[in-house]
Amino acid sequence: MEPNTDTGKEAGVVEHYKRASAEETRPTSAQGVKVSHGAPEIAANNGTDEAGPSVEEIDNSRRGWFAYFKTKDFYIILILGQVLALCITSTNTFSSLLAEQGTSIPAFQTLFNYILLNLLYTPYTIYRYKPRGYLSLLLKDGWKYIILSFLDVEGNYFTVLAYSKTTILSAQLINFFAIVTVVVISFVFLKVRYHITQIAGILICIGGVGILIASDHITGATAGEGKSKGDQVKGDLFALLGAACYGVSNVVEEFLVSKRPLYEVVGQLGFWGMLWNGAQAGIFDRSSFQTASWTPKVGGYLTGFTLILSLFYSLAPVMFRLSSAAFFNISLLTGNFWGVCIGIEVFGLSVHW
Repeated sequence: MEPNTDTGKEAGVVEHYKRASAEETRPTSAQGVKVSHGAPEIAANNGTDEAGPSVEEIDNSRRGWFAYFKTKDFYIILILGQVLALCITSTNTFSSLLAEQGTSIPAFQTLFNYILLNLLYTPYTIYRYKPRGYLSLLLKDGWKYIILSFLDVEGNYFTVLAYSKTTILSAQLINFFAIVTVVVISFVFLKVRYHITQIAGILICIGGVGILIASDHITGATAGEGKSKGDQVKGDLFALLGAACYGVSNVVEEFLVSKRPLYEVVGQLGFWGMLWNGAQAGIFDRSSFQTASWTPKVGGYLTGFTLILSLFYSLAPVMFRLSSAAFFNISLLTGNFWGVCIGIEVFGLSVHW
């Protein structure tokens, strides 16, 4: 009796897929040592992987507070966080510039980002897993990436839509809510525990969001030309919803990059995001195409938006590997500072005191 060769081949394909993905799953520290995923405050021992030291352990071992600030890893994460903050500020600026030109096509605007990510990372994933291994990935883990891409697409959609209703100043600041979402989900599902001072800071952020929305509703002082108070409130709510979607997707992506290779996660995000976004653009953006302004300047803004957003998507998983979704969003807070500067200097906006 001959052995079942098809079953053996299938098992070999699945094994190759698992082996290829496992090779690049564990992150590397700045010193080149394989470490467990997670921020120093949440790293844990998983199986045979040995967790990296926490911030508290580093401080105690060196007998001094804030000893972690003296490590190379801290400055790598700090610099990476600022690069990401500048990226997100740049994309927000391009969104506002497009809205000023009369071109507000939320789903279509981000579609090219997912197409570019798919073109960059999916071929490499297929090369690593081989075609049958890649098919096994789609069948076995595709549903996880479908959920991730849906959350990410909706986060982009509502955030871009917000910039057509409110100002860069308001939309940037409301993105604080993503931190609240990340912290709550991380606390419930990832069992992360935070210090009382961190919780106090989060509550202050929530209060700031309420004051910001009230400011837009009462005054209209930061409204651009042609933006009513009603539009401002709608824009603030769209930004709030987009931030919530971002927060959930950040936690999901943090979990996935701790288990899977970065090229797989970003490639799958691009692949499924392209499908979600394309369908959404065809359904909701048809009327916007007719009223949009198509000029060389608009083309330049769309190109800049796509390239910078793709860079952001390529670097964000690295941040998740080295730190956490919470630290990622906290790093982006400096983007709000740059957003305020651009709003005042470039768009001529003012802050309501």
